[in-house]
Amino acid sequence: MQVTWWGHATTTIEANGTRLLTDPVLTSRIAHLRRRRGPMPAPEAGECDAVLISHLHADHLHLTSLPFISPDAALVVPRGAAKLIHADSGPLYSDRCIEVAPGNQIKIGSVEITAVTAHHDGRRLPWSSYSAQALGYRIDSSPSVWFAGDTDLYDGLAAEAGQVDLALVPVGGWGPSLGPGHLDPVRAAEAVRRVGAATAVPVHFGTFWPIGCDWIKPELFLPPGERFKTAMTETDPAVKVEVLVPGQSLEVPA
Repeated sequence: MQVTWWGHATTTIEANGTRLLTDPVLTSRIAHLRRRRGPMPAPEAGECDAVLISHLHADHLHLTSLPFISPDAALVVPRGAAKLIHADSGPLYSDRCIEVAPGNQIKIGSVEITAVTAHHDGRRLPWSSYSAQALGYRIDSSPSVWFAGDTDLYDGLAAEAGQVDLALVPVGGWGPSLGPGHLDPVRAAEAVRRVGAATAVPVHFGTFWPIGCDWIKPELFLPPGERFKTAMTETDPAVKVEVLVPGQSLEVPA
């Protein structure tokens, strides 16, 4: 397997000839956020067999990035998300949606994918009429993967997502605060322990930051990656932590 981190929650997972793209943000900006580290993802980042969308927030379901994705790629989305995609981008994209809820299983290419619960706000915006259950995804391949999306710890995590070989786990955010429904480095290490991963890659940090706020709480921008590595060593030193930079790839043995 090869995993490439493009920044934030956007990763490419290539396994057994199947190419999956998670929460694609393929531009330099998301509304008031700008990419502060790493180049924009290369054009090949959009090449995939399927896109896995974890929830409706604009830094995960980034509608502006949809035109950069392979035109025949399936869009695996939380149940209810197709309505938002249809309203904004039309049937060209909504007709490609496969809506799933926790526990649903689908097959893309050679891999089985299971939607799992994520404890996170599922609304598009606090005042929006669009809402859908936030998800993570378990990818059953060799090795197996848990892509967490955005979540906090919850009691059923191990039963739904584990045991897996690789965890792509969020450890930070995109601004000077981290509200409920998120993992910080310490809670992220506990989440990895619960799913039994042998390898962990921290994501959802060190990429986007609000325009004009470059020097506000810089300790929340880059440091979460290394703090997660330290916390993981304290929680379970057997877990191998790979802190990537945007655009970097990792080979994960079967």
